[in-house]
Amino acid sequence: MKPKETLLNTQHNGNGHHNGHHNGHHHGPAYVELSDVTIDEIGENHVSTSYDTPLRADAFDVSDADKIAQIEQHFRSIMEIMGLDLTDDSLKGTPKRVAKMYVQEIFSGLNPANKPSVTLFENKYKYNQMLVEKDISFHSNCEHHFVPIFGKAHVAYISSGQVIGLSKLNRLVQYFAKRPQVQERLTMQIGKELQKALNTEDVAVVLDAKHMCVASRGVNDVTSSTITAFYGGKFKEEKTKSEFLKYLELKTEF
Repeated sequence: MKPKETLLNTQHNGNGHHNGHHNGHHHGPAYVELSDVTIDEIGENHVSTSYDTPLRADAFDVSDADKIAQIEQHFRSIMEIMGLDLTDDSLKGTPKRVAKMYVQEIFSGLNPANKPSVTLFENKYKYNQMLVEKDISFHSNCEHHFVPIFGKAHVAYISSGQVIGLSKLNRLVQYFAKRPQVQERLTMQIGKELQKALNTEDVAVVLDAKHMCVASRGVNDVTSSTITAFYGGKFKEEKTKSEFLKYLELKTEF
């Protein structure tokens, strides 16, 4: 952990919630007042402060329809503050379009109700080698600047006696991608969820992604990409990991 990250972490109680104390009386989340400099450092260094996506306890007390209405109103205010003329035919529908896009599309993975159901099947073929699904396209958004992260996910697992439909691997990747994210967290969430769903530790995940918060602002680097990895069970062994990585090098153009 980098030194600047130390004070940004709070202890988890095991249920995905934080424990915090203020003057010995407060037992809710521990909030730290951050300076403008620290806030900028978090964004520029892509610091993640938790494994779980940070959500309030009342995140889903409001219906999607109400969220769309509220976001539309606030986004309209943002556009007006920027000096845009919302009477223009091209712009007047933008606040509602953005609101619907946020709730129903690019951030739909925030809602557990949208989590894809996973059905496992008996491994009747007795296939005992790794299964690799590579080049899964995904689009996410940086939680620090709310601009796109996009790239390819490569996942693999070794069956413990059951198998999963191939499309479910794609859907799980997309579910966790469709929320404000940090790539490291996204990688871990996909890996841990696959281990849980498949009832095996033998799971590997590699993400290769481009961050528009790097390409379109700040350092303005349009050529770099970011690679993160998760290895569990047998994939921690060098032989198995190397086999998986060699499969990723195959040119599969159809």
